[in-house]
Formats: sequence, C-alpha cells, structure tokens
Amino acid sequence: MRYTLPSLGTLPPTIRALLALPPSPQSEVTIRGWIKSVRQHKNVSFAAISDGSESDSLQAVFPIGTGAEHVTPGASVLLQGRFERSRGMGQEMELVVKRSVVLGACDVSKKALPEHVLRENAHLRFKTARMSAVMRIRDGLARDWHDWFEENEFVHVQTPILTASDCEGAGEVFTLSTAEHAIPSTTLPSSMPLPADTISNPTSRLPSPSVSSATSASSTSSPSSPSTFTSPAPSSIPDPPLSPSRTDPFFPHPVNLSVSSQLHLECPTHALARTYTLSPCFRAEPSSTSRHLSEFYMLEAEIGFLDSLDQLLDVVEQGIRETLQRLLTGKSRRHERMRRDLTGEEGNAEMHRAELVNVSTGSFHRVSYTHAIELLKAEHTSHPFIREPIWGHSLSSEHEKWLAQESGGPVFITRYPKSLKPFYMLPSQDGSTVECFDLLLPGIGELAGGSLREHRLSRLEQVISDAGLDTDQYEWYLDLRRYGSVPHGGWGMGWDRWICWLTGVGNVRDVVPFPRWKGHCKY
Repeated sequence: MRYTLPSLGTLPPTIRALLALPPSPQSEVTIRGWIKSVRQHKNVSFAAISDGSESDSLQAVFPIGTGAEHVTPGASVLLQGRFERSRGMGQEMELVVKRSVVLGACDVSKKALPEHVLRENAHLRFKTARMSAVMRIRDGLARDWHDWFEENEFVHVQTPILTASDCEGAGEVFTLSTAEHAIPSTTLPSSMPLPADTISNPTSRLPSPSVSSATSASSTSSPSSPSTFTSPAPSSIPDPPLSPSRTDPFFPHPVNLSVSSQLHLECPTHALARTYTLSPCFRAEPSSTSRHLSEFYMLEAEIGFLDSLDQLLDVVEQGIRETLQRLLTGKSRRHERMRRDLTGEEGNAEMHRAELVNVSTGSFHRVSYTHAIELLKAEHTSHPFIREPIWGHSLSSEHEKWLAQESGGPVFITRYPKSLKPFYMLPSQDGSTVECFDLLLPGIGELAGGSLREHRLSRLEQVISDAGLDTDQYEWYLDLRRYGSVPHGGWGMGWDRWICWLTGVGNVRDVVPFPRWKGHCKY
C-alpha cells in the first residue's frame, strides 16, 4: 500500500510525514518546529529542526541573508524554502531556507543539564532528545497493549480516582478534603515558609482544594492532621457567610485517592468477564528510591472464570512477551519509529536489545516463595545480604534483584504467606499462603503482581473482619459475591517501571512527564 500524507483539516504536514513521503525536489514547503542545534559557517549555516513527531530531525540549510544569525537552539521557528536532495550523509532530503521567522526566542545553556535540574524545569525537560523519545515510546507501548487486550477480548474500563476504599489495606493513602474543611495554614510549623507567589500575588491565596496524606484510618479523620494545607483567604476579601450546605462535608465519609483500580475493576468483570485499565494510582509512602513515585500509572486486568494461578501467570507472560515482540520486530511505521527512539537513547544499545530479546523469547521461571527463601538462605551463608531472608518476612529489594539475576530472566515468585498480602487474595490449600505472585525482572526487581481473588462470601466477610476493616465500606464489594460470583483473578503492572526497564533509563522519575515523590510536587 502506498503511503499518503495524513490530513487533519488545514494543519500543515509534520516533519514525520514529510520525511516518510518527501515532496518532489524543488517543491516549496513550510515547516514549523524547534531548533535542536546550529552550526554557523562563513557562507552558509546548518540547523537541525524537529517538531516532536519523529526522533530524526530535518536539516535546514541557511544561505547568507536568510536569518541564521537569529536562530538559536530551543527557539521555535517557521521556515519556508525548497526541499532538495541532501548532499550529506544520513538524510535523503533537506530544506534550503528562503525565509525564516523566529516565533519564540530561547536563551538556554549549550551544556547538557543534569537530570535533577531538568526535573525542576519542565519547560526545558521535554526539549531534551531523551525525554521526547521516552514520551513517544510510552505512547507507542500503550497502543500496543490496547491492541493486545482488544485482540484477546478484554474490555477497557475507566476506573475512578476518588474512592472510599483502601485496596491494599496498608493505609498509605492520600485523603481528600475541600477548602472549607481543610486545616488552617496556621497549624503548619513556623519554619515552613509560604510559597513566594503567595506573597507577591494575593489572589493565589484564595482557598483551593487540598489533599492530605494519611497512614491509618484514624489519621484520615483527625481534625488536627498537619498534612493538610490550605492558604488563608486574603484579609481584604471577606469570606461570605457559610450556608448550611457549606458546613456539611462534601462526602459523608472519608474519600481517598485510589491506590489501585483492582476492587473497582472486579465489579464490571462480573458481567464482562475480561477487563483492563491503565490508570493513575497514588500512594503516600515515604520511599524515595529510583523505583518509587507518589503518583504513578498501573496497567491492571481482571479475568473471570479462572481455575488456577497458572492460568493467570500464562496470561501475564503472554501479554508481556507479545507486546515486547511487537516493539522488537513489528513492521509498522510506528514500531520502526519506536525502535529508532529506543536505540537512540540507550547507552549500550546492543546489550540492552539482547536483554529485551531474551525476555521476549526466553522462559519465565516460576518459583514458590518458600523455595525462594531457601535459595536466599543458601546464598546468605556465603554472601550475606543486608537483611537476612526469613520465611514470613517480605522480600527486600536486594532479595528480589538477586532472584531475578540468578534466574537469568523474568521469574514469578508465587504463594506468599497470607500475612504479607491484602485481604482479598484466595488462600492456598496449605492455609498459610495465598494464590498470588510477584513478577521480578533483572535490574529492576518487582514489575507486576497479582492473585486469585477470594470469591466466597462467607470467607471474604471473615477476612475483612479479621483485618479490622470497616465492613460497611466494603458492602458493595461483598455484593459481588452475593449476586453471581465466579472464581476470578487479576494482576497489575507498574507502567512507569515497565517503561524504565524497557528504555534502560535508570530512574523512574525520568520516564514520567511530571514526577511526584515525597517532598516534590512543583507543578
């Protein structure tokens, strides 16, 4: 099939479209984009221009008198000229500029900025080649997973962000409140200064919605929690009288930001059988590692009529294998672009590609938690870990990485002690473990986790009570077991960790558009 330029109303073609199907030589074209680099010479100058649609930039040739002296890296420009065959290597066509217009000037350092600086300056961060490549890879991988789920008869469900439940039961939730019921800013420590723009711009001090973190059920309702912050209204603007409706809570019970879509995804699964979502999750955990964020995305799926844990593992393994194979060998233009982005940003491209191929074609090992502890104990006798592996304790990050490295590829750790896992997991036959798994990958550790769900009403009521949870909060969840319950299970994969591992970027903060972690939420 012959490729044709995509048309979207009166919008001009992108650089991607022009490079894919170049107009005939000497054709007049207009290009809009950002300057990536400039090389000034005596009689002619060269600039690389990109509009973000493609990892490859287009070379623009500036003869004398066409405005090259006004063009700087980062500036947005409009260039008009002729498309001609390039005399240089690496690109078939180039633009010989006849007219240039600087749409937006940019005065930026020519030196590469470190990642911690870029995280605090979003206007510069997205202009880097790596961040642009990561954003395109995220986009392409999401499309591949959507395609895979559709081909396997899953239904995409949009799950809520606001919830009355704590899916994980760990209490590491952000609790929502409105400005009328937030804690006055005077309860903040005196050492915490107000933001500078609050002082210079009085209107920024108007009440706004706020979110507080809570680590237990009691702290979510505590009227003196110092985690909630609301700036006071300016004294020059008196508050209107409170109406009776404003004195009532917005919701009649505590409401949190979702830590997982699992509980809500189980609901439509009892009618649609196979569902999935790619949604944001929020956890108020203090971890400040290269693998943790306070706001992150999870790819989650639920499946009805499951008979065994192995069935669930087969689905997870097949999904990861097949979507990875599409990236590595897919023939579409999208996959070709993704591979260019991938190889362009990974320092040791060949070695990293070999690792991706190994995961897409090799076997996923399956090891029980009990056997994993035995392996770790044996290793601990000769090469001690920082934390001793003990049955009944969680696996540490170093334990997970060692198990993945020792396996030489992905490994499912199955059937953890029930004391380590949330209430909704189905007990194993031995009574001390549950039908669950964590998927470990070399270099990153835990990537995904899942389980069979407890589908029997009486058993679920008992474990909710034993866990000390408020049964009223979970009545809607129990109703699923009262009306046509089926054996089912599901899994969730850390989307940002997946992108981090696949691209070879070392820190999860550098593969999300706006990273949030404890103490950092600038925008």
